[in-house]
Amino acid sequence: MSIIRRGDERFHYSDGSHKWIPPDPDYDQEAWDAMVRQHQLQHLEEISARRKPRHGRETS
Repeated sequence: MSIIRRGDERFHYSDGSHKWIPPDPDYDQEAWDAMVRQHQLQHLEEISARRKPRHGRETS
């Protein structure tokens, strides 16, 4: 699970799922899709960074 940061609300519904429909009907859907995908990559990078073992500690 990832943290919803301030400013990320525009990409999330209240249940934490991502909004694939742009907030403005005149907004370009392809541009919105690209923004949501980039936002999702940020989540994945955060999760990946948390899973990396810290230096000096062994994993079992």
